[in-house]
Amino acid sequence: MKVILREDVERVGTAGETVEVKSGYGRNYLIPRNMAIPATRANLKAIGEIRMQKDVREKKARRQAEIVKERIEKLELSTEVLVGEEDKLFGSVTNGDIAELMAAEGVTIDKRAVQLETPIKVLGVYTIPVKVEKDVTANLKLWVVKKS
Repeated sequence: MKVILREDVERVGTAGETVEVKSGYGRNYLIPRNMAIPATRANLKAIGEIRMQKDVREKKARRQAEIVKERIEKLELSTEVLVGEEDKLFGSVTNGDIAELMAAEGVTIDKRAVQLETPIKVLGVYTIPVKVEKDVTANLKLWVVKKS
């Protein structure tokens, strides 16, 4: 079954693209969820409009992401943690903790967007990448200090 995708579908294609999918997948999943339309002659003529709508949505999302990126890069967060011998932390600072600190400052972001390779277990200053959008990444400055 040939369909025209109205939005990006993982492992299938991007919006505005004409793709061949299995009949059941097209009829039962893509079309009812308004993710695709059947590839008829009339719909193939309207493909340009779909692409224009996608471009407008992407530009708007990118502008919003740039605004959020600027807000994140202006933030300078610090967290106080309990430490033991040689300034090693009891526990660690995880991406969930960082997302909560950001939420307290008014920037709500999913904890999976915080791209912390391993949890922080040592005091110091860290620059942490935060993925805001597909190709927009902000750098957050975080101080991990000893609780007094």
